[in-house]
Amino acid sequence: MKIISWNVNGLRAINRKRGLDDVLIYDAILLQEIRSSDLPLDLLLKGLTLISFPAKKKGYSGVMTILKEQPKKVIKGLGIPEFDDEGRVITVDLGNFYLINSYFPRAGDGLSRLDFKIKFDNEIEKFMDSLRKEKPVIICGDFNAVTERRDSTIWDETTPGLSPKEREWMNHILQKGYVDAFRLLHPDKIEYTWRSYRFKNVAMRIDYCLVSEELKNKIKDCKVLKLEGSDHYPILLEIEV
Repeated sequence: MKIISWNVNGLRAINRKRGLDDVLIYDAILLQEIRSSDLPLDLLLKGLTLISFPAKKKGYSGVMTILKEQPKKVIKGLGIPEFDDEGRVITVDLGNFYLINSYFPRAGDGLSRLDFKIKFDNEIEKFMDSLRKEKPVIICGDFNAVTERRDSTIWDETTPGLSPKEREWMNHILQKGYVDAFRLLHPDKIEYTWRSYRFKNVAMRIDYCLVSEELKNKIKDCKVLKLEGSDHYPILLEIEV
């Protein structure tokens, strides 16, 4: 199975640029920051399964999962209004595993939303663990945090995504038995998934596919695709499931 995860920085904009054309060939397309409640007609006409979870606030956040098959079950959100109102999580049951599409909160300028971000981290961890009691879990998305120094071109721990608390949780979840598929296959490679439009020297690896370790040996490929249209690049996970 081939899964692609992409923060598109606006579904209407990426669709207008025909940016999705190159990713619709995959089995599961996980989009973050869709900023829209619309279901694109052209995608519906292709016979694809579209599952959308927009934020209540217009033009903000939101996630969408696009599948070639019907899932056994769909779960929207975490059951916690302060996060679900921002449209941050869609989970689908694909039979042998759960696939989570998530857009983690940004810690905010001056780390103004850091507490909110860490609370989200802890709640989605509980959610992942509860699902994992039933079957393996794959979670992909924009985590808005790095795991280590080499994942960023700059280093200022007051910058969102670089703070000690954010990195602590990222490394905690990896130590808990969720495998960073990209780092597993490319232990020495330095590559970034997001680059700043404003500051050309700023880039980070903040988008991931994490696979519960019971599926570790089934990972076939994980790479960053240099597709344009957003300030993020998509990541591709190929796994035998």
